Amino acid sequence: MDCTAPSIEMKKPLAAWRQILSLSLGAILAGCASTSLRPGAEDPARVTDTINLSGFPPEYKRGFTAGCESARHASAHPAQHPRGDAALVQGWKDGRDYCTRRTGR
Repeated sequence: MDCTAPSIEMKKPLAAWRQILSLSLGAILAGCASTSLRPGAEDPARVTDTINLSGFPPEYKRGFTAGCESARHASAHPAQHPRGDAALVQGWKDGRDYCTRRTGR
């Protein structure tokens, strides 16, 4: 019998600790990312001041702000999807997506 080689019994506890450590670290990181907001999303009225929307038409910016507001109050009200101007509708969709709380990815 070779006394220098680690036995199978010695390897099992080490592997178990590695697995526990990996799972714990993963759970901690997932918990931190589960409710994150993008910059400016906490204040829908000023979200367009926080991110760069230069070059977009005013209708898009109004739609972006309205979509962000809709996302922030999604639990209280159903989404009122706008109709009409294409830039306003696209801005609303993008604003709602931007301001929706991100889940751990």
